[in-house]
Amino acid sequence: MHDIEPYHRWRDEYESAEDKNSPFYGRVYDEFYYTQKIYNYFIHPQWDEFGSQTLYMKVLFADYDRGFAIFEMLGEWNDCLHNDVMFLKRDVADEFMQHGINKFIIIAENVLNFHSSDDCYYEEWYDDVKDEGGWICMLNLLPHVEEEMRDVQLQFYVNFGERYNDLNWRALTPKHLLRKVEDRMVKRIGK
Repeated sequence: MHDIEPYHRWRDEYESAEDKNSPFYGRVYDEFYYTQKIYNYFIHPQWDEFGSQTLYMKVLFADYDRGFAIFEMLGEWNDCLHNDVMFLKRDVADEFMQHGINKFIIIAENVLNFHSSDDCYYEEWYDDVKDEGGWICMLNLLPHVEEEMRDVQLQFYVNFGERYNDLNWRALTPKHLLRKVEDRMVKRIGK
């Protein structure tokens, strides 16, 4: 796990450590000293801790004019034991929402497991963004993670599933990724 780095090709356009509106503003990263772990496995030092014991993230991009942010996640999403969504909602998403972000793209291909609890924070997050035309979308979920999320009916609050699982997002700019995600949402509504 130590060699899974957050995506870095958009750093010329955005760095959360340099964004005064980001909860990660001012963070300093050591490229060589590994201190963070998921269970007994060290992870790359570029990942950001946000309150969870088993889930880390990186804000890859935020565009306040267009109102969207892109998060990349790594680890085990555990709402049952650690209430990870509460930390993500309260300590990260709420900070961005205060500055006009209402569309959240969550790249979840490195979310290895999902353990559910209730859906209160997903519902709250959905309610906070929907009135402004916003949404939450998870990309490239592993099949067993998607199944767990579907079993607790998170699809009522978060867009995810087959149409969002084959996106080659690394080949796109952030704005093109936003457009692709929105196009797939429109096609879903149209059917």
